[in-house]
Amino acid sequence: MVKVSFNPVFRKIFSKIKDNGLKEKIIKQFSKIKDNPEIGKPLRNVRKGTREVYIKPFRLAYVYFKEKDEIVFLSLYHKNEQ
Repeated sequence: MVKVSFNPVFRKIFSKIKDNGLKEKIIKQFSKIKDNPEIGKPLRNVRKGTREVYIKPFRLAYVYFKEKDEIVFLSLYHKNEQ
């Protein structure tokens, strides 16, 4: 079973979201990523090794450690803030 953890930066951003509908969308993506960790778009260059999933209007960045079978959610950000 895949182990899931959250970066403190992610926790801070997620706690500031007031829209419950958006929070539900993000939580649904958690379960999809947990079922298939390689679902996200792999990133390149400086962010190599991380993956990203689009949740309108945000991007959810995470890392999947295949050898440890662990997912770490890194950040939730707007595309313009990248």
